[in-house]
Amino acid sequence: MFAKLLSLLTGRRSMSVPSFSMPADDALTTTASGLKYEMVSDGEGGNPSASDKVTVHYAGWNLDGALFDSSYGRGQPATFPLGGVIAGWTEGVQLMKPGAVFRFVIPSDLAYGPHGAPPAIAPNATLLFQVELLSVS
Repeated sequence: MFAKLLSLLTGRRSMSVPSFSMPADDALTTTASGLKYEMVSDGEGGNPSASDKVTVHYAGWNLDGALFDSSYGRGQPATFPLGGVIAGWTEGVQLMKPGAVFRFVIPSDLAYGPHGAPPAIAPNATLLFQVELLSVS
């Protein structure tokens, strides 16, 4: 009841978080940096550059399936400068067009590296993200 009231007052509504689904290795494309990705659905228009601001919905999991962050769960997309996030996101989102949905398997050296992001992300963790690119500005 409280969550429903809060969503009415704030104008935010919780959305379904995508299920954890590790893509099969043969379904993934690997870039020179080691980023792996799968296009779930394509979009239309131009690809963003690292200097663009993007608006996305996303969910992020550790490889054990533990969800550590999700804009879907908050009911509001995230907007940020693409060059201001982990390297795996900067590289991967530049492969997308608005409206596209991709899954990324991001190795530790393109994510949070040996320090991790405690407590949710351990040192040297490989991460899985599902990202929906909503807009580019």
